[in-house]
Amino acid sequence: MTLIWAGFLLGCAFGVAARLGRFCLTRGLSEYHAGREAPALGAFALAMAVALLTTQALAWRGIVDMSTAQVVRTQFSAGGVLIGGMLFGTGMTLARSCGARALVLLAGGNLRALVTLLCLGLAAQATLTGVLAPARQWAQSLGTISLSHATLPQWLQTLGVPSGGASFGIAIALALPLLHFSLRRSARRGNAPGLLCAAAIGALVAAGWWMTATMNEDPFEPAPLTSLSFIGPVAEGLLYLQLSVGRELSLGPAIVAGTLTGAFVAALISRSARWEGFDNPARLAASALGGCLMGFGGVLAVGCSVGQGLSGFSSLALASAPACIGIVVGALITLQVQSIFLPGPIQTGFTRI
Repeated sequence: MTLIWAGFLLGCAFGVAARLGRFCLTRGLSEYHAGREAPALGAFALAMAVALLTTQALAWRGIVDMSTAQVVRTQFSAGGVLIGGMLFGTGMTLARSCGARALVLLAGGNLRALVTLLCLGLAAQATLTGVLAPARQWAQSLGTISLSHATLPQWLQTLGVPSGGASFGIAIALALPLLHFSLRRSARRGNAPGLLCAAAIGALVAAGWWMTATMNEDPFEPAPLTSLSFIGPVAEGLLYLQLSVGRELSLGPAIVAGTLTGAFVAALISRSARWEGFDNPARLAASALGGCLMGFGGVLAVGCSVGQGLSGFSSLALASAPACIGIVVGALITLQVQSIFLPGPIQTGFTRI
């Protein structure tokens, strides 16, 4: 099996699990902010714990070398990554879905998600190589730091902790509170399917690392070590649709296509597929603006709620910390602002995600 087909199947599995489990960080944070039980947030915490444990188990066994992962960097712009994460969190709150969730919703007939994805892909490509590149370069000059060690286990090794114990020990220490939160009564009640799907998504993150580490088709130019992420792949996928002649399909767009396919099949099986549109112009504006902010912010943060919140977190990369913090802080600030100043049309239709 080629890496492209493996990526497509990985995306299919993610799409099925995300659709059937209604996997969504945005919904979880919205529930938490409203003071409700937030089972979706518990499910996301479980996915984080499973992704962390399974990924670090692969690293401990020597199957993958996480120090070579794309998200692992010794030099990065802490300010730019934090700002990017906050912009992404703001965007996913306005759009009521992150990039991954928008793909899953689109597969079931949600046209609001289509607008979000088109704006996300356009903004991400403009940030990478277009008119927004100067703004990206300026933001990436803010708070640039250089580290002697790129991951938390590597840093612990300098304190005398053995390499195997550093990786798996810190993984267990971080996973335990996540598991406790996700399996509490408030998060567990009536959410068994969601927790099962979330655990599967966490395992799929490790599967992505394993896949790109072991299925190198070109020994002279091996595929970079990566896993589930959706900002760059969505932008690249849209570009491939327009300029496919003479271009080879890469792993990212294959995962995106698989996610759409898997979510579509799951929507048909669960009989949840139906056409959905906009209730008012304010909802259209929020979806478009949210997509643009996610595209620009996701490039700055070098990932999304899945690419950094799950894949980046599972690598224990220090550069992922400001991105994850920024996404949560940006989302919660936006939710608070909406609840105070925008209780009307911009909120219409936000209850169901």
